[in-house]
Amino acid sequence: IRPTSSSQSGTYVLVFYLTLKQTLRIGKLGEFQFEPGYYAYIGSAFGPGGLRARLKHHVNSSHRSHWHIDYLKKSATLVEIWCAEQSQHRECQWAALFASLPGVCPGIKGFGASDCQCFTHLFFSEYAPQFVLFSQMLENDFSQDGSLRHCS
Repeated sequence: IRPTSSSQSGTYVLVFYLTLKQTLRIGKLGEFQFEPGYYAYIGSAFGPGGLRARLKHHVNSSHRSHWHIDYLKKSATLVEIWCAEQSQHRECQWAALFASLPGVCPGIKGFGASDCQCFTHLFFSEYAPQFVLFSQMLENDFSQDGSLRHCS
């Protein structure tokens, strides 16, 4: 997967697939059982380099785990990246919307949400998350923002 070349700020969804049931340590959060299936992580990129820099980090293997998602990506396969260029922080709003998709369950409490009040920014589904439906939901709620697109 090659990430977007956009250096704009924005919000993204990383979609991973895990083939086997595994117990993984997620930093200070502890050890957790991960079932086979799809895991979607909602993140944002408002630092230097924007989406390009943040997604490059997620695509490349890192020796040192910095974020919660870095622990999961060592065992799961990144299958898609969705993103939208935005000037406003929407990560928490996206997480709330994503949680309402059919067949989606919240992941580990605090995962990717240590700097906000959200329960989690990680979600599980037995089936691939629905890009078109999520895109429509975002368009309905945030029509002033950039459109969701595949960024890989």
